[in-house]
This record gives sequence, structure tokens and C-alpha cells, in this order.
Amino acid sequence: MPKSQVVDPKAVRKPDILKLKDIPVNQYKGDIKKEIDLYGKDKLKRIWYDMVTIREFETMLNTFKTQGTWNGIEYNHKGPAHLSLGQEASSVGQCVNLTTDDYIFGSHRSHGEILAKCYSAIWQLDEKKLEEIMKGFLGGETLAAAEKASYKNVKDLAENFVLYGTLAEIFARKAGFNRGLGGSMHAFFTPFGSMPNNAIVGGSADIATGSALYKRINKKPGIVIANIGDASMGCGPVWEAMMMAAMDQYNTLWPKDAGGAPPILFNFFDNFYGMGGQTVGETMGYGIMARVGAGVNPENMHSERVDGYNPLAVADAITRKKAILLAGKGPVLLDTMTYRVSGHSPSDASSYRTPEEVKLWQEADSIESYGAYLIENKIADKAELENLRTHVSAKLLDAVKLATNNDVSPRLGGAFIESVMFSNGKVEKLDDRKSDLSQPLADNARVKALAGKSRYGFDAEGKPVSKNKVYQYRDGLFEAMAHRFATDPTMAAWGEDNRDWGGAFAVYRGLTELLPYNRFFNSPISEGAIVGSGVGYALSGGRAVVELMYCDFLGRAGDEIFNQASKWQSMSAGLLKMPLVIRVSVGNKYGAQHSQDWAGLVAHIPGLKAYFPATPYDAKGMLNLALRGTDPVIFFESQLLYDVSEQFEKSGVPEGYYEVPEGEPAIRRQGKDLTIVTLGATLYKAMDVAKKLQADFGLEAEIIDLRFINPLNYEKIIESVKKTGKLLLTSDAAERGSYLHTVASNIQTMAFDYLDAPVAVVGSRNWITPAAEMEELYFPQINWIIDAIHERILPLKGYQSATVQTTLDLIRRNRQGV
Repeated sequence: MPKSQVVDPKAVRKPDILKLKDIPVNQYKGDIKKEIDLYGKDKLKRIWYDMVTIREFETMLNTFKTQGTWNGIEYNHKGPAHLSLGQEASSVGQCVNLTTDDYIFGSHRSHGEILAKCYSAIWQLDEKKLEEIMKGFLGGETLAAAEKASYKNVKDLAENFVLYGTLAEIFARKAGFNRGLGGSMHAFFTPFGSMPNNAIVGGSADIATGSALYKRINKKPGIVIANIGDASMGCGPVWEAMMMAAMDQYNTLWPKDAGGAPPILFNFFDNFYGMGGQTVGETMGYGIMARVGAGVNPENMHSERVDGYNPLAVADAITRKKAILLAGKGPVLLDTMTYRVSGHSPSDASSYRTPEEVKLWQEADSIESYGAYLIENKIADKAELENLRTHVSAKLLDAVKLATNNDVSPRLGGAFIESVMFSNGKVEKLDDRKSDLSQPLADNARVKALAGKSRYGFDAEGKPVSKNKVYQYRDGLFEAMAHRFATDPTMAAWGEDNRDWGGAFAVYRGLTELLPYNRFFNSPISEGAIVGSGVGYALSGGRAVVELMYCDFLGRAGDEIFNQASKWQSMSAGLLKMPLVIRVSVGNKYGAQHSQDWAGLVAHIPGLKAYFPATPYDAKGMLNLALRGTDPVIFFESQLLYDVSEQFEKSGVPEGYYEVPEGEPAIRRQGKDLTIVTLGATLYKAMDVAKKLQADFGLEAEIIDLRFINPLNYEKIIESVKKTGKLLLTSDAAERGSYLHTVASNIQTMAFDYLDAPVAVVGSRNWITPAAEMEELYFPQINWIIDAIHERILPLKGYQSATVQTTLDLIRRNRQGV
């Protein structure tokens, strides 16, 4: 907890009874006179038009999936199509009073939300702005296709643009909104406030929270809505996101002018089913989902159930909740009751629900009931509505013809997909405003203290400088962070115990004094939300640094790292950037759940950059590199190294700004007889190995510090192997599945003709990490490495192995799974 907060035992031990506030349920009462005054007759009709557009669009997709043909057009759509038939009023009503500054993030069932948000933007924007957006998007490719359909004016053309862009994306076409790389479950169009839609149930919750943090911290207009389903209430990241969104610090610790809580609305499209599981009566116990808000904060998250079959009721609720959010009094939970009359997907026969239930909801159909409401109140007549439906069908037919035509709508090749895996940008600052600091950087106590420290680990006589006088690895990380905080006004950092404590390993000591709370703050113990909110912050336009205290906690943020941070740049076809750094400490001494190196897991996931510095010089230079980039970086730091001084760069760690060239390994020691490649803290053991090989056997080992996991330039390693003919790789990761096996395999492919012996990998045992007192049994030791050289690469004259490193023992270990 922040030091400024006092927990008084007299207060917290006092007997009391909690009284919960009432939670409204379906309280909207229609008043046609007020509705006409508020919206006007044309807009009331337009709401019906938008609902019909979604219904026709989803019906078309369902027909293609189930029959392979629609309106005489044959097409085999191989991809998914999770439809929202029946939910049209909820989607359209939500967007009626939202602007393009208001963002909506959705789920895998979001075609209707995309169309509703984009059509709402078309109502609001003038023709000049619409033309500017359409002409500027993807170099005008989407517009060029949309112009092939008939249209009367710019707004009519804009509808073609939205219909075609969405459908072309679903059909994996190059002119689709994300060039076909997002597809049905991930399509979006940011210029109109339609943000990424997520295939992972509940996946948008913490990402949207990060987007709302971006708006609040950077004083950007609008609110953010996370559209998630009722079944996502069972997902941990959803709860984590709500906890993070409801932190008291926004109103108790953050500066008053920061604006309060982030403007996030968790909107649950409550259709009573999670695929085939029935949330009410089967997989959940809340009864009415709005009740959940009472468990989050005293305001019940301003929760409410709204009738999602009435678009005007939804529009009214969103307007009221938006006012709360803009005032900084959120978060908000909305239980938007609706129903999907279609299956989870076209292959779903809905056998888990009765035909009688589906019929009841079809009889309550929102399009028919809202249309009847318009007719009853003389807003429109039946013929006018049928004409609108006919117009929708004609526009959709044109869009389908274009999107299914291979000549008009070609697909991408693999070269393009490769080109958008990383953005590889270099950006000093993501906003032009002045960076907000609590004090000038030069006045910071830690900055002043570091000015007096030795930046090289040895004195003039070659003796080690004492730890309290020498610049350390953690200091390099601090200087990189402080520099970017002072440079980029959008940069914000959060994680567990970041503030006041200075981070678990004192890297952040001094930042508390340097930065206001809204740029540097403690988060809940919610690793999924920590990383997920960083994803949302970054893709919305800011730079985020989030910390996972231990590498082992990657598992708690697995989806956010492996499915979110890694993929949104490429799934957006490069339209989104991901300037996100995830700092991860690799532990020791804390046992089996806190002492693992999972670099191999990260290396396996496309779309992530991964760095692992082993020296203070690299710690600063590589973090500088990561913090100026526009790609997601997993930044590994060994806890064994935080107090290590610089031992390789004799000029010491520079005081000014510098970067380490990305992907380039460093040769730490020259040699001609054997190449040893290290990753992380084993560099120092390898240096000791090299000294012993030289002293005892006259062998000159070349030591190469990989530094980078991805990207990685192999040229220095290949050149070294060409010279030595022998290669051993070592790191503190468990040997099985170690990233070093990938490097070994690649070297055997790239430099096979130059190898005089098999490549050897020495890692930690394939066991649990034991207690600190037994770690020498687990982590690679100097004698392990020498034994492996002797047994598998180069017999050492007169040497007796202390451990078993033979190939026969490798066979034994693998046979036993250890």
C-alpha cells in the first residue's frame, strides 16, 4: 500500500453492517415526445435502419456458412462466423450517442458492433471529414472497391465503405479493414472508434481498461466500452480489469487535475449463454448479472440492467453512464440483457436450448417491435420501413459481389504478413506536449547519487570497486527509465510494488520523487490486467512499461502476452503499434514457483521481441532501445545481476543516451579453440570456465553473450564456429525446451560443415527449482560446463568429470522425463 494511506485499527475493527445501494433493472420508460425532441424523427428511423443492416448482414453470413450460396452468389467462407442475430438493438442503441472519440472494444461476436459504431460515425461526421478518412485509409484501396457499388452521396458511399471493408475483412481480402489478417473475430476500424475485437472470451476487458487509462493519463476525450458477454464473468482477466479500473488511488492519490478514474464501461451483452453453457441456472450464480457490481465498490460500479431489446433504453443508459465516466466517477458495469436467436456459430444446432425458448425471443424480436413502435407513433409507415429494408438488401448485395470477386478483392501474400510482424519504429515521444515530472530530472536524488559512482567495476589497479561506490545493473535500468519518462509525456509505468518501495529489486528507487502518481503507480496483484492494460494503453497511442515481479508470473498473464501483445500489430496489418515493454525478473533462491527462466516460451511466440541483458552497459542501452521502439518487448532481467558492476566496457557505462544495436550478440572474450554462447547470468560462469580452460588445458574459449532472443543476428556466432569448430551453449533455463536448443539447431544448419563435434547445450535440470541451499544441484555450474565439454565436445587430457554429462545420461534423463 502507498505510504500515505493509514489503516486505523479502531476504524476497521468497529462493528457495522454494510448496506448496499439499489441496482436498477429495466427502468427505462418510453416517451415518444421526449424521444422525438432528443433524436428527431429521421434519427429514430435511422436506428431501425441500422438494426436491419446488421440483421441482413448476419443472415447473409449464416446463409453462406450453411448453404454456400446467398442471393445467387456462391462462396465458400472457410473462416468462422459468430453471429449476433437477435442482438441488434443492443449494438445500435449503444452507439447512438457515442462519438468517434468514444471507443468500443468487442468480442468474437462483434460484426454488429462494428457496423453500429461505424454507421453512428457516418451520421455525425460531415462529408469532408468522411472523404478525408476514406481516402486516407489503406491508400484508398478500400474506398476504390466501395466506389464500384452504386451510391447517391458521400454518406451513402461511406455505408458502402463500411459494409465492404467489414465483409472484405471477414473474407480475408487485401482491401478489408485489416487487410484480411484480423478476420471475422478481430475486425475493427479505429477512425470511427471501433477498436479491436477479441476472439478470447473476456479478452477485451483489461485491454479496454488500458485504453481508458490512456485517455485519462493523457487527457484525451471520450470514454471506452469493453463489450464482453455474460459468460466472461467467469474469466479471471475480467475481474482483474474491474479491480484495476476501480482502484481508490485515482481519487485519493492521483493529482486532482488528472480527472479521476479511467472512463471505462464494462458492458456485458447478457444473452444468457456462453457458447452452450447457460449462465443463469447453470454456470453462474449471480441471478441478475448487474448484481456483481456490488462486490467491486460502494457505488456498485453504478451497475444497472437495461433492456437490450429496446435500442432507446440502451441509448439512454449509455448517455447517463457516459456522464458518470467523464466526471471521473467510474468504473461502470452495464448488464445489457439481450438474446442471440442463432447458434454460437453456424455449426451450432442449439441443442442445449428448447425451440420453445427460441420462439419466445423471436416473437419479441427487437426489429419488429421497434418498427411497430415507429409505426404506432407515426414516425414511419410500414411501406417506408420496407423501402428501407429493400435499400439495405441492395447495398449489401453490391458489397457481397465486390468482396467475393477475386479480381476486385485479391488476397495478400506471405511477404506482406512477414512485413507487419514488427513495426520496427523509432519514436522519441508519442505526443508533442511537455513531459509531466514532479521535479527536474537533474534534481532527483538518485540521479545525483549516480553522478558520483564509478561506472566501471574496477579501479586503476584492477581491483573491484566496492558495491556502495560502483554503478550497478539496476542503475542502468533506472537511467533508461528516467530518460524516457523525461522525454515521452505519454510514458506510464505500473506493476506490483512499483511506487514508494521502488520496485521489488530497487530498480525504480527515485522514480517516486520524480513522477506524479498518474504516470507511475502501484497496481493490484493482477498480472493479467497489468499486462492487458499495457496492451490497451499502447495500442491506443501511449507508451507503457509494465512489470511482472517474477518470470514465473508470465503464466498469470499468458493470454495477454501470447495472444494480445504479440498479435495486434500483425492482425491489424500494421495499422496499430505496440510500444509496450514488459519487464520480467528471472529469479533464484525462492524455490520452484519463483525461480524459472521462461525465455523459451516467449521465443516460441511470433510477434514478440525479447531482450536479456547481462551487463550494466547492456541493461541501460538495451532498455533505451526498447523504450524508443514501437514493438512489444519482453525484457528479461536476472535477479543475480541487479547489483553487478560493469566488467566488460572499460570506459564504463556512459552517462548520456546510447542504444545497443538490436539483435547483435556481444563477443565478451576472444578465443580460437571453442565457442561458448551464453544467455543471461551464465555469462559470468562461462568467463570463469574460459579462465580455467586456459590455465589448466591451454585452450582459448571464445565467449559470446547472445543478449537478444528475438531478433537475433547469427553472423557473429557462425563466424566464431567457423574459427573454433566447436560450440557449447548455456543458460539458467531448464534444459528441455530451452531457447538455446533453437540456436543450436540453427547453427548446425547454418554452419554444419565447420563443426568438428556435436553442439552441446547445458541448462538447468529438468526438475523443480529446489531451495536456495540446494541450487548448485539445479543451475548450471562451472564444472558442469567443463564436464560437458570433456564428455561431448573435446576430451580434456587427464581430466576427471565431477558430474555425468554423457550422451548416455542424456538418453536416460529423457527416457525418465527429467
